[in-house]
Parts: sequence; structure tokens; C-alpha cells
Amino acid sequence: MVVEIISVGTELLMGSIVNTNAQHIAKKLAHMGLDAYYQTVVGDNPERLRAALDIAYTRADCVITTGGLGPTKDDLTKEMLISYFGCTPVEDAEALRRLEERAEKRGVPLSESMRKQATVPSGATVLQNDHGTAPGVIIEKDGRACVMLPGPPKEMVPMFEAACTKFLRKRSDKVFVSMNIKLYSMAEKGLPVGESPVADRLGSLVDGENPSVATYAKEDGCLVRVTAAAPTQAEAHALLAPTLAAARKAIGEEYIRSVEED
Repeated sequence: MVVEIISVGTELLMGSIVNTNAQHIAKKLAHMGLDAYYQTVVGDNPERLRAALDIAYTRADCVITTGGLGPTKDDLTKEMLISYFGCTPVEDAEALRRLEERAEKRGVPLSESMRKQATVPSGATVLQNDHGTAPGVIIEKDGRACVMLPGPPKEMVPMFEAACTKFLRKRSDKVFVSMNIKLYSMAEKGLPVGESPVADRLGSLVDGENPSVATYAKEDGCLVRVTAAAPTQAEAHALLAPTLAAARKAIGEEYIRSVEED
């Protein structure tokens, strides 16, 4: 299954906060063997979100959105997606109970703006929020899927894990295993550990697709990542092993600081 990430929030576009959600989701998708080729950031604007969804579903089976599920007027992701999928808005009893309980503990009445967070698309799988107020949802309709998650990372991360358990892991037919070969810095070992000389020594290994070999320039030393995809982790490790050994030999053991699984 191909997945696309759409991060919703004007604060992301303005550079006010760093998009750690997309980074977290992308890494987890890779480990689950789910392909993700594009990420989009869109402001709190329903029409621009609709346009982003139109594009995403031309190249992905599932879209994961983060942000826009809260109680304020600019939190419009859920309403937009209810309309986009042609669903009927319904109130989720458990989400409402949690909101009422939270309000009661604080000694305040449940406002209409807070109550709207209990509204979900009919037929959706509801992901209850154990770390905040806005529930997430999983919609499946007409061969397309959407996982809606809240924006705050402390809420998004555990809810995304729930979405993985209930939905995403079941859609993967492979796993990825990556091994990171960390080299010494140029200050320690000189020019031979620069990215370009390392890539030259790796030669045709960097042209492989499965396993793949990629080099990354880092301030503390070049990183070489060897990645393999297979139906199981054991098979991926077995597939990766010869290429990992060849990469280490090409680089030179004297230039390698460590080798660790990603």
C-alpha cells in the first residue's frame, strides 16, 4: 500500500513549529514496509486541503493527516474530510463521554466548540484520545483510506501507534531492514571518509534497488545506509547481509566507527 502524509497547520507553513509528526510517521511507515513517496504541508484552509487530497489520491491508496481536529474555528480537517468522503457526521458516544468527564473534573460546562470534537464520520473507526481531547478516525471508502490524527505530538504519537495496530500493519506485505554504517569524521580520518570518495569506492553497490545502498553527508562523519525489503524481518536480514559485507569491504574497516540497525 502506498501512503501519503498531509500535515495541516498554518503554523507549519509559517515556520513557527517544526514538523516532527511527519518525520515520526515516515520512519514508522518505512519500518512497516509501507511505501511513502510524498509529503505535503497545507494551511488551515479547507479548499487547499481538498486540492491536496485530490492530488494525493492520484498516487496513494491511503492518506494520513495530522492537525486540524481541535475545537477552534480553524480546526477544519475533520469537517473537510467528512464532506470529501460524503459521510454523515455523527456523535461518538465514547468521545462525548470523555469530553463530558473532562469538563466535569474541571468544574466547567462542556462548550459547543469542545463538543464538536466528538463528531466523527459515520462508519469510521474511531481512535480515542488518551492524551488530549480530539479523537482521530480511520475512514475506508471506495478503495481509498484516510487516517486522521491530532496535531500535538504528545497526542499524535500514541494515536498513530493505535492506527498501526488497527489498520496500517495489516496492509503491509513486506518489512524494511536498514543497517547504518557510521564512518569517522574527516577531522579524524581525512579525505577518504568524505561522501564523494566513499561513494566512489562503493561503486555499483549504490545502483542496487533491493538491497539499496545510500550515502549521507553528516557533520560528524559520513553515513552509509544499506536497506533491504522482504516478507519477513529474517528474510530481509538474509537478503541484506551480502551487500552489507560488500559495502564494509569497499569502504574499509579502518574508516568505520560503528554498524548498527536503524
